[in-house]
Amino acid sequence: MDIKLIDSDNIIIAEIISNTIEINNTQDALDILANCAYQGADRVIIYQENITDDFFDLKTTLAGDVLQKFSNYRAKLAIVGDFSKYSSKSLRDFIYESNKGGRVSFVATKDEAIVALAK
Repeated sequence: MDIKLIDSDNIIIAEIISNTIEINNTQDALDILANCAYQGADRVIIYQENITDDFFDLKTTLAGDVLQKFSNYRAKLAIVGDFSKYSSKSLRDFIYESNKGGRVSFVATKDEAIVALAK
């Protein structure tokens, strides 16, 4: 895993670059959050393919647990991907509500992630 720092109008955003799944559980998310914070970023971009599919199955509670950690540490998260493949209404509602809150954003592109995190 590499962490690329992006400066958007003096707001430091960490982009997680990886070819593997980086978030399999809550501790993985905390480790990423800590690594990014150590580098001066409290805003994180991660790609859908770097998160276990269990995250997108709300019955596992992984999504809620991970997002709660980001909220507890006052960090922002943008997940970039194509979420249309998930047919769960509860997941669609979860994504909609998360996007309204501003702490966590589910977006289609890196550019959209940067805009969401720079607010």
